[in-house]
Amino acid sequence: MGSFKGHALPGSFFLIAGLWWAGKYSLWYATLRNKSLGSTSTRLASRSTQRRLEVIEGSVTLFFSVVGMLAEQFVADGPRLHLYDYSEHHWDRLHNWQHSTMYLFFGLAGAMSLIVHTTDAAPLALDRLMLAIAFFIEGFLFLYHLHGRAMLDVHVHQLLLFCVFGEAMVSFLEVFHRGNMLLELLRASLTILQGSWFWQIGFVLYSPSGAEWDQKDHNNMMFITMCYCWHLVFSLLIVSVLYCTIIWTMTQHTPRLCKGYLTKKENDGVLHQMTW
Repeated sequence: MGSFKGHALPGSFFLIAGLWWAGKYSLWYATLRNKSLGSTSTRLASRSTQRRLEVIEGSVTLFFSVVGMLAEQFVADGPRLHLYDYSEHHWDRLHNWQHSTMYLFFGLAGAMSLIVHTTDAAPLALDRLMLAIAFFIEGFLFLYHLHGRAMLDVHVHQLLLFCVFGEAMVSFLEVFHRGNMLLELLRASLTILQGSWFWQIGFVLYSPSGAEWDQKDHNNMMFITMCYCWHLVFSLLIVSVLYCTIIWTMTQHTPRLCKGYLTKKENDGVLHQMTW
């Protein structure tokens, strides 16, 4: 993590995850709306297709989480599964261990998603609950990850906590309101925000150009706070454009939708269907 690449890699993962969620949920909602109006273009709305996508998503999450844990442990300066250095009498590379713990919980979230969508051994809501716990653990670890760091370093990571804990809260709400389109798109937006902010942290603390930010300059603190708001606008804009593009594309095949005849009652019925 203590490098530009160390922040760009998880940032890219969260960006891809956020875009995937925004596209997936927008597509499901659009196809379910078509289905409620009698459209024949509903293959993507079938339960079997949704389960397959969830299985693929869980498998990818589990795979990259395992890769992340192995990378943290067995890189050149990694702890290699040694938690305590008995010769020096101190804990061994706790930063790597904290990152491994974070990857562990996302791996558990991926494994739970596989169990939920391939067997009947667990309630459906457990995948969202485990995802909420994974985001909470990520924020919890980062909260106690900043001791002794420079002012700007602490500030950029504290801003990261807002979106991480926000994702945990939204995912927990989905346990009780599964299929709520607003919650799903909000989770996607916050995930994109987290990904783009990881990249921003990399440029601030480990700029590839070699430029160094004054860690004690209050003006830098003010700019970074404002920059965080711009990242939030960017993530909301990306999700909105993706959602509108998918909805517009899908409605071209349903004349009734183009004329705007979808009533509030029908909308409520679609949201009810999405709680499968």
